[in-house]
Amino acid sequence: MMDYIAFCRNWFAATRIPADLLLDGRPVYSSLGDTVNYAPSLLYELFPMTHNPSFCTMNSDIDYGRIHIDDTAYDIILGPVFTVPVTDELVRVYMNELMLPLSLRQQVEDVLYAIPVISHNQLGQNMALVYQCVNGKEADPAALYDDGQTGFSHEAQQLERMDRLESGDIHNTYLFEIGMYECIKSGQTERLRSYFEQKAMNLYEGSLAASPLRHAKNLLIESASKCAVIGAIPGGMDVDKAYQLTEYYIRECERLTSIEAVGSLMYSMIFDFCQRTGESKIPPGISSDTSTCMNFIRSHVNQPLSVGDVAAHIHRSESYIMKKFQSELGIHVGAFIMRCRLEEARSMLIYTEKSLAEISTYLCFSSQSYFQNVFKKQYGLTPMQFRRSGRRIS
Repeated sequence: MMDYIAFCRNWFAATRIPADLLLDGRPVYSSLGDTVNYAPSLLYELFPMTHNPSFCTMNSDIDYGRIHIDDTAYDIILGPVFTVPVTDELVRVYMNELMLPLSLRQQVEDVLYAIPVISHNQLGQNMALVYQCVNGKEADPAALYDDGQTGFSHEAQQLERMDRLESGDIHNTYLFEIGMYECIKSGQTERLRSYFEQKAMNLYEGSLAASPLRHAKNLLIESASKCAVIGAIPGGMDVDKAYQLTEYYIRECERLTSIEAVGSLMYSMIFDFCQRTGESKIPPGISSDTSTCMNFIRSHVNQPLSVGDVAAHIHRSESYIMKKFQSELGIHVGAFIMRCRLEEARSMLIYTEKSLAEISTYLCFSSQSYFQNVFKKQYGLTPMQFRRSGRRIS
């Protein structure tokens, strides 16, 4: 019989994707536990199997997969894996959900940051490979993706629609796109799913390339941008996150080698934008005035802003805005402006090569030294230390 513990250990070493082994639902080996000397057994109770293999998703950013080893009482858990770059917030979410002690924070963080960022689709491919390794046969793709997860519950329909796209039978309509992006903007995945069930997938833009595969990829790239700009951002998703998600799906698309895979990714992407937009909606207790002011500030971090400017945007007094921010957000308007500037600075340090002087000037800091001081106070590192450290601050 295969040494399943050795298999899990070697899988983790080769892929950096954690692989845990269960016997009768209880852990006998944990990649995380092997690294930080702590195995959270309560985690596995959250992962019932609907079929073999089966996805087990904790939230939109953290994915797991479960593979049962035939004719045994063993199961292999792959994960956690992340669909977006790991942040401090994701580390906090992970530790809270697994009830890990704070004393393990640094060790857990080091492990999580080393896990590769992969898509739901890529995790499925890893699950299928593990299933084949331990069971000596291929997993049924229809069963693997018939899990109710976004973008994968209508595999046959996706392939059929992509065939129609390749043959040129699908012609885009303005009304269809408007309806789809309105669903994304609303953040209601069930509404989007119902919309697709009622209408054929109309995302065809003439001939975008000579090759059908290149055409499908170009169509996805165009749709990714529209999902962000027309749907997600107006729906409340953070601008940086929306563009990062767009870039992520474009990179993932370029890796694919078949029209069918691009079609599956297209559906996954559309539902992913919709779900994340829903999660970005204004929290209870935040008024429309405060929300409007928050969006105004985020959109003008590269301009000089005062409380008066913010108040004038909604035709209210400065005292009114100051009271609203203090009562609803617990901070002063000026503190929120500074927070938004620092978040933009963090993004520029991650995704651009602009100098500190350029970033400081662009974000309207009074001086580069002041920018460096407030950045370090907020994040515990100077801007250059942050840029060199692996760019991991959230």
